[in-house]
Amino acid sequence: MCAMVTWEYALLVRRYQGQGRSFSVSFIWYGPDGSRLDITAYGDTAIAHLNRAGREGWELVSAAEDVNNVQGSTEVHRYHLKRPLD
Repeated sequence: MCAMVTWEYALLVRRYQGQGRSFSVSFIWYGPDGSRLDITAYGDTAIAHLNRAGREGWELVSAAEDVNNVQGSTEVHRYHLKRPLD
């Protein structure tokens, strides 16, 4: 009989907010336990954060982007990840 794989899920959110020449980028990690952690200090690109998560066994499942260019510029990128539970 085949063992069923069970998964846990997490979310990485990249937020870019700009106004004129000034901008900020932040990365927030939403863990499978409901925790919320600002991980901006761990890297300045989404690739850096995704590679770090990959080394911890996370696999990218999907990505989505929201862009609002009224009154400056705001981009929100959501990266949905999963990994098997032990």
